[in-house]
Amino acid sequence: MAVITVFGATGYAGGHITDEALRRGHEVIAVNRTGSAEARPGVTPVAGSVDDAALVADLAAKSDVLVVAVHGSVDGEPFLLPLVPSLLTAAGAGGARLGVVGGAGSLSVAEGGPRLIDTPGFPDAYKPEAAAHGLVLDALRSADANAHADADWFYVSPAAEFGAWVPGEHTGTFRLGDDVLLSDAEGRSFISGADYAVAFVDEIDKPAHRKARFTVAY
Repeated sequence: MAVITVFGATGYAGGHITDEALRRGHEVIAVNRTGSAEARPGVTPVAGSVDDAALVADLAAKSDVLVVAVHGSVDGEPFLLPLVPSLLTAAGAGGARLGVVGGAGSLSVAEGGPRLIDTPGFPDAYKPEAAAHGLVLDALRSADANAHADADWFYVSPAAEFGAWVPGEHTGTFRLGDDVLLSDAEGRSFISGADYAVAFVDEIDKPAHRKARFTVAY
C-alpha cells in the first residue's frame, strides 16, 4: 500500500486517479483549493494548492507519490511551469516520487514529425494549456541533475481525445508509447479517464518510466 497525494483530486484526471488508487488499496490525500474532496474510507481531504511550497513539502514527507493533476496555465499564462523546481526539491527531500498529468499537445504526430500542437488543425483555444504543459515536460527533462539528483518523476500524456467531454469506459486494454501520439486503426487517438488512471497507477505500483514521459491510448 502506498500513500498518494493528489493535487487536483476533484478534477477529471485527478478524480479518476484517486478512484483507481483506492480500488487498489492505496491511501489518498486528496488536495483541492476548498478541501471538498469526498471523505470516504482511504481518503483524507485537504484544502490547499500545489503552489503552496510549504504544503507540498509537508505532504511529500508523508507520501510515497505526489500526483500533480492541475491546469498548466491560468488565464493564458503558465501556472505549473514556475513550480517545477520546488516540486522536484520537495519530492527529493521527502522521498516521494513526482507524477504529472500532462497533455497530448507536446507529442509528435509521427516519428520525426511535428508536435500535435504545431499541426494546422490544433484548436487555438487549447494552445495556451497545451503549450504550458509542454514547457513543464521540458523543465522536468532539463532539471539540474545535481540539484535534483534525488527526485524521481514521470509524466503521462493522454491521447488527443481525453476529458469529461469524452469520458469513455473502463476497458483495461490500451497501449503505451513514448513521445509519439498513438492512434487506432481508424486514426482516432482516444483514452477514457478510467483507463488513463489505470496506466497512471500502474506506473506507481510498478515503476517503468523513471524521469521520463510516456503516453497511453487505445
